[in-house]
Amino acid sequence: MASVTTTPPTSAAAGGGSSLLAAYLALGLLLWALFAMAGTDWQRGPLRFWDGLYEATWSLGPPLAVGLLALPWARWLQARPAAAALTLARHALGAGVFVLLWLGLEFALTTAFFGSEHALATTEQRWLWRSVWGLLVYLALMAGFGGALQARRAQAEALKAARAEAALVRAELAAISGKLNPHFLFNTLNTLLLLTRKSPSEAEDALLRFGRMMRHVLDTPRDAGDRVPLREELAFVRDYLALEALRLGPRLQVDWQVDPATEDEEVPPLSLQPLVENAVGHGIAPRLEGGRLLVQARHVGTSLCLLVRDDGVGCTWPPPAPVPGSPPRRGGVGLSALRRRFELDYDGQASMQVRSAPGQGFEVRILIPLSFLATS
Repeated sequence: MASVTTTPPTSAAAGGGSSLLAAYLALGLLLWALFAMAGTDWQRGPLRFWDGLYEATWSLGPPLAVGLLALPWARWLQARPAAAALTLARHALGAGVFVLLWLGLEFALTTAFFGSEHALATTEQRWLWRSVWGLLVYLALMAGFGGALQARRAQAEALKAARAEAALVRAELAAISGKLNPHFLFNTLNTLLLLTRKSPSEAEDALLRFGRMMRHVLDTPRDAGDRVPLREELAFVRDYLALEALRLGPRLQVDWQVDPATEDEEVPPLSLQPLVENAVGHGIAPRLEGGRLLVQARHVGTSLCLLVRDDGVGCTWPPPAPVPGSPPRRGGVGLSALRRRFELDYDGQASMQVRSAPGQGFEVRILIPLSFLATS
């Protein structure tokens, strides 16, 4: 089973908190500078800027210092969701504590610099407006920190879900890559057994093809980011179809439409063979008269187009909801896993399209942007 390495929550939270605090301090510094410039009487000369700096530091210093506690408070609130009434009560408590800390810090600084009598007089004059401003600043801090934390949490959940989905796809594809359809193996071995009696030379050639296929399966990389040249994938499919032709004979007709310019493009390993196997096993083999299979590779605009189509029995597509106890419908070997692979493996820019109808065959078309092929 594929594993996914995730960032420990503690380190992720610490990194997120550090960046939020840095953004808070940068914004505070900007406000401090703007406040100082707005409070400077420039008509009395540039030296009056120091008066503006003094007023800005005295007015913004205490609330900015107390505001550092808003981030852990917002994180604590989001970690303990509650009913609306309790949440409102918590915020009322937080706003009250914020205002008291602001007034207390300002009173302490005023006492230290100007004495207790001046501090008492100033506090009596300013406590009402400080309370109103404290409430507004608290609400602004909660909205800012709370929204940022919520956005980070949503991003982390989305990343976690994407990694889990990618791990599932890798596990499914590893299972596909690690084996061929047992029915194909059983039928091929029976065919080889008959050939050894009827035509030893054909049996030898078939055994060589079979050996190449086994070697390809064993040597094929399994990781999600691995690629193989298209020519290797096509060679594997040719060997597979040659062995199936020994069993089906003239009932299996294959048209190859491969642009030589596409053979150097790199594609995910074992991406075509399951589609070809589905076409032979579900579309052509069930018909007494057999059918025709088309394998196509060409450039379409800025994409590589891979197409596998048969003229076999077809099916209703998209399939209706399954009925409990009914036999599985045509989906074949790894079709859903391959679809998710091409959706995830190329940042959502590759696609796999399926078209089918009863009696009208089955077609799978894969489009991969050439920009990804150039950097893979």
